[in-house]
This record gives sequence, C-alpha cells and structure tokens, in this order.
Amino acid sequence: MEKKLILEVHVTIDPKDISALSGPAGDVVMIPFGGTVTGEIFNGVVRPGGVDVQRTNLSKIRHMGARYMLEGTDSAGEKCMIFVDNNGWFDDELPQSEGEFKTVPTFITNSKTLAPYLHQNKFIGIGTPAEGGVLISMYEVIE
Repeated sequence: MEKKLILEVHVTIDPKDISALSGPAGDVVMIPFGGTVTGEIFNGVVRPGGVDVQRTNLSKIRHMGARYMLEGTDSAGEKCMIFVDNNGWFDDELPQSEGEFKTVPTFITNSKTLAPYLHQNKFIGIGTPAEGGVLISMYEVIE
C-alpha cells in the first residue's frame, strides 16, 4: 500500500475545555478543538465546534470519533468547506508506538474541484502529539 500526503490538520486543544465522565457502562471524554489546515489540496482553519469524542466501553475498547468543519481555499483557489468525520478504535489506551495513532477519515465538501476526489478515494489519518495539541496527517491510500 502506498500513501500520498494531502492535508495536515494542526489541532490546538485548551485542556480547560475538556469534559469527562466515568459511569457504569464506560468512560467518555469530549475534547473541543480548533486549528489550522495546510496541504496541497486545501488551506484553511478548523471552524468552531470541532470535537473529538472518545468512548471507552467495559471491554476497554476505545472509539475516537472526531467531527469538524474546515473552511478555506481549495487547490483551484476557490473558497469552500470540508466536513471531516475521523474515526479510530484502540485497545484500552492510544497506541504508543512512536506516539502515533491511526484513523479513517471521510469527507463531504462543497468544492467542485475536491468533491470527486474526496468523495471517491480512500484515506487514512496518522496522528502524532504536537505542541499545544495534535498533528493529524491525512493520506490518500493508493492501491
């Protein structure tokens, strides 16, 4: 499998905005975030309202589901928005191999240039810790 970097989401997190609870059915952590986006296909910002919800069930399986809207300019220079639904599953804790974790992002966009590309191809995300948050690198999967 080959992969090609298309976007980098520079996530910024304010720890005081994080909400968490533990209950008889598991744990939930909600992490609101902002940030900027750079890449060959799009440049812009994470709009307010982005949140990473991490749920851990009684079997210690953690599901991470981040949903957020990007606003900026596509590779044709047109203003557009991209909705990102980024999911990952982990056994107990986030994997610690080199601090990375993997996700599967899907996209919806109003960009005439990006829609055929983002709506039909396969992508993966690789997250790494970064100062003030996380760097999510999005790659096209080339089979």
